[in-house]
Amino acid sequence: MIEIEHLTKRYGEHLAVSDLSFTVDSGQIYGFLGPNGAGKSTTMNIMTGCLSATEGCVRIDGHDIFEEPDKAKRLIGYLPEQPPLYLNETPEEYLRFVGEAKGLRRADLERQIGEVIRQTGIEEVARRRISALSKGYKQRVGIAQALLGSPKVIVLDEPTVGLDPIQIIEIRDLIKELGRTHTVIFSSHILSEVQTICDQIIMIAKGRLAAFDTPGNLEKHLLSPNEVVLTADARTEEVQALLDGIDHITDLTLEEGQNGSVTARIKTDLGNVYDLSRALFSAFAASGKVLLELTVKKANLEDVFLELAETGDGGLEALADESGHVESEAEER
Repeated sequence: MIEIEHLTKRYGEHLAVSDLSFTVDSGQIYGFLGPNGAGKSTTMNIMTGCLSATEGCVRIDGHDIFEEPDKAKRLIGYLPEQPPLYLNETPEEYLRFVGEAKGLRRADLERQIGEVIRQTGIEEVARRRISALSKGYKQRVGIAQALLGSPKVIVLDEPTVGLDPIQIIEIRDLIKELGRTHTVIFSSHILSEVQTICDQIIMIAKGRLAAFDTPGNLEKHLLSPNEVVLTADARTEEVQALLDGIDHITDLTLEEGQNGSVTARIKTDLGNVYDLSRALFSAFAASGKVLLELTVKKANLEDVFLELAETGDGGLEALADESGHVESEAEER
């Protein structure tokens, strides 16, 4: 549905997007994840034809967004981070204006206005001034205008920003519903939101693709637990001596606590971190030293996200999903 190849955007010396390539298939919900300043909005603006690219190309269902803008843009509905609303109009008036701008006329225009009003749940406020609506309803009106023209792809830039918890849940439910009939791409920096809604996650950091896969595969490949934290009733040198006799420890931090306890944070290269837990338990039991606590630290998407934001790619190549949407940089070479 969407092919992005070697997309690059420079603003003078600043590189906002750097050689970005990925493919979006139809009928799925994609979460575009990254910290503020990662290049998400820039990429979306280029993808929807609102901004030119320095290099690269974007094709929507085979139509180049720069060479065939009219054909490509008809396939996209776009909600920018700041919804382009006319506050003195009612949602009905505003949607009629947008529909006419998209080329809809007469019965088809009225039918689609009625459909998007129903689909986004704004029937109760359709004849109120937009300026009097809550932030949540304004977002719904913005999504409604994106749906006019029956686009195949819906692109939403930070659709839940600034909403209260109830409004966030409502917009999330709406996005899930849209995913039944459209390809949906939405950007966010809220990790739980992306995990809850999306079929695929695209992680971007410092303008570069950092990872692209399903939430489940990202957790499997990136988030395997590899750290054990233990607290022992022993002296630091005693804990150190015990741990020196255990294999597959790649990193160790010891910290003295209260009442003579010592906490050790241990990382391993073992595929199954519980093998290390067994070895630790056995070693302490044999020594007669008391383990006060032994826990396995399980990483989550937030850990990966923070690492990606800090390093640009977290030391990871872009991950290909099982369908081969994205090839790693090593494979491309």
